[in-house]
Parts: sequence; C-alpha cells; structure tokens
Amino acid sequence: MNPRLLSAFNRNLTRFCRTLTEGAPLACRGYYTSRTRKPTLYSKISPLGSPSTSVTPELEDWVRAGNKVRFAELQRIIKDLRKRKRYNQALEVSQWMQKKGPFAFTTTEHAVQLDLIGRVHGFVSAEKYFGNLKDDDKTEKTYGALLNCYTRQLQIDKSLSHLQKMKEMGLASSALTYNDIMCLYTNTGQHEKVPGVLAEMKESGLYPDNFSYRICINSYGARSDIEGLDKILKEMETQPHIAVDWNTYAVAANFYIRAGLTKKALNALKRAEDRLDKKEGLGYNHLITLHAGLGNKSEVLRLWSLEKEVCKRCINRDYITVLKSLVRISELEEAEKILKEWESSGNNYDIRVPNTMARVKQWKPDPKVVRAILDWLGDNGSFEDVEAYVGSLRPVVGVDRENYHALIKAGVRNGKEVRSLLERMRADGIDEDDETRQILSLGPE
Repeated sequence: MNPRLLSAFNRNLTRFCRTLTEGAPLACRGYYTSRTRKPTLYSKISPLGSPSTSVTPELEDWVRAGNKVRFAELQRIIKDLRKRKRYNQALEVSQWMQKKGPFAFTTTEHAVQLDLIGRVHGFVSAEKYFGNLKDDDKTEKTYGALLNCYTRQLQIDKSLSHLQKMKEMGLASSALTYNDIMCLYTNTGQHEKVPGVLAEMKESGLYPDNFSYRICINSYGARSDIEGLDKILKEMETQPHIAVDWNTYAVAANFYIRAGLTKKALNALKRAEDRLDKKEGLGYNHLITLHAGLGNKSEVLRLWSLEKEVCKRCINRDYITVLKSLVRISELEEAEKILKEWESSGNNYDIRVPNTMARVKQWKPDPKVVRAILDWLGDNGSFEDVEAYVGSLRPVVGVDRENYHALIKAGVRNGKEVRSLLERMRADGIDEDDETRQILSLGPE
C-alpha cells in the first residue's frame, strides 16, 4: 500500500477503534462535528442505542434538573426511536408521557402506544391495552393499530375477524387497512389472494395508494405472472391520484430480470431512475444492484459516479452496495479502485466494507492492513468481532498463527473457553509457541 493509502487506512483504523471502544456495533456509522450545542432531551436519549438500555433515568434526570418537557419533543423522540427500530425505548417514552407528563393522550397517541406494545410484548398485550381504552378512544386509528399487530404477527384468523368488525362499524375506510391484509397474505405465501383484496378495496370506493399497487405487483411477480404484473402496472400509471415512484418500477424491473426480459427490465430501470430523489443514496443503491443483476458494468459505474456527484455524502452502506455489485459481475479491478476510495473517504471504519472483497478468492488484502486490524481487534474487540473477521479471511488468505493469537487474546479477555480454539489451531497445523502461552497466561487462574 502506498504511503497515502496507508495514512488513510491508519486514520480509518483510529475511527474504527474509537467506534469499538465506545461500545457501538461494527456496522455503525457516525458523524462528527466540532460545534458544541446546548443539550436537549433528544440529544440525551438518542445516543442510548442498546435495546437493553432504559431511557427512563434520562427522562427523570431531565425533569429533576428543572428542564421543561414539551409534548412535541416527546412525540419527535418516539417517532425517531420507532424509525430506528428501538421499540422498547420508544414504548418507555410513550408510557412515561402517559404516567408522568401532564399530557392528555389523543387516539393518535393511544394508537402509537398500542403499536409499540404489540411490537415489544406481542398481540395479546396489545389486545389487553385496546380492551382497556375508553369507547371514545376506540377509533379507526386504534382499531387499525391492533389490526397491524395481528397481521405483523401472521395471525390470519384474528386479522380477518378484526377486519370484518371494522367493516361493520364503518372503520375500514383507508387504504392502510387493506394494505395490512395484503401484507399478511404476502408474508404467509398466499400471493394469489392479494389481487382480490385490491379489487375489494376498489369496490368499497377506496383509492389504492402506491404501496397497495406495489404489493399487488409483487404478488404477480412472485407467481411469475408477468402478464398480470404488466396489467396492474399499466392500471397504476393511469390513476390520476398516483405518481408512480421509483421503487415501484424497481420492483417490476427485478421481476423482469428474473424472467430474463432484459428489454423490459432496462425500460423499467430507466423510468425508476427518472423518478429518483436526486439527493438520497438509497434509490441509487437499488438501481446499482439491479443493473449488476443484468451484468451491466457501465451502468453500475455510471450510477455510482452520479450518486457521488449528487448526494451530500456516500456512507458505508453505499460503498458496500457498489462493491458487492462489482464483485458479483467479477469486476474486481474496479472494485479495488472503489475500496481505495473508501479508505480515503474519512468514513468510520466498517469491517463489512473490506469484507466484501475478502470473500473473493482472487483478491488478496494488503497484509499490513490485515495485521493492523487483527492486532487491534485482539486487544480491544469482542470475540465475535474477531471470529467474524478471521472467518471472512479464511477462504482468501487462509489462517495463520496471528489469526489464532488474535482470537485467543479476545477470548481470554472476554472470559471465553479457548480450549476448542487451541484444538482448531493444532488441526490447522499450527503448534503453540511462547507467544501463545504468554497470551494464555493473561487469563484468570
């Protein structure tokens, strides 16, 4: 590795080490700023990423310090935690609002809490919460939230019975209700029932939304019914209340690719690209992956170049996507160039990025890079981190004494039983030496 790239690697390794030291998962990414801002309740709760970490002490400390608690801020915190799938913590905040805060819950807040209870404790607990609501709070929102609990947990009979009750009460008046049932059929492999639900929705005088049509398109694609897929896509395009989004065309393109319909796939991909949010990388990543499925190197590289140009910043997820796509079509030279771009990008070190290359037998990682990561992981990483990294290197460069020493060191530090590691090491033709015995001596007597 040339001096510039080695320097870039060292900077990234420092960030990687800092990430592990602070207890964040390897896959995380961070953003750094030199500005100091006044603490907010959100800034106190947001960093508590571990699902097992309670946020109630932060809420109590905030109030104890004489700070005001605003209803809108608590709503924003709950929304953010739900978006990040930190449902336990979101439920804590919601329940704290209800018990401690001087806030009257509307049906919206009840629906949110019911949804969170279902996610954290299951539909039985959600049923109990719903049953304890006042009649005035049993509206389409709360009925819908309970339906979503049933469908999410694949409770077919309960879902259909609950839907029927909603219809009888005149509470099945949104596309969301029928979308839940279509998702239920999709997730239970009953794709043939999805179009019937869409038809029932339209017969009830409801307008399907983008998601409704996309689920139906998926149901036809899953059954390799390209004619049905084309028909429903054309219907969607003629609806005056719908602007077909990039995601819908990407879903269609995926099924065209599977069916070997290259011309149709390219047409759908072009339409998808025309509708991309030009500053958001997720859409570009989807299209890059799909073009890789067609073996289209030039389009993969063109979209990657465009993504770098129009997006504010390319994060590790974006690099992983393009690297996997290039590896998939055996464009290893281009992949190595992009890996070097990532090394000098300033992004947090994420072990998954180089691992996309480590799985390719023809590619050989820089020994200095491998050794630096092994040394640091052995001294500071978790046993699982080291095992994952060594496992990814095995098909590429094999295993050697340094790999096992990093594993043993991490195992000893984390109180793991390392006897099986020593047996594996011997099975790989590597005997214990003085350094091995020195590492073992660091463990508990």
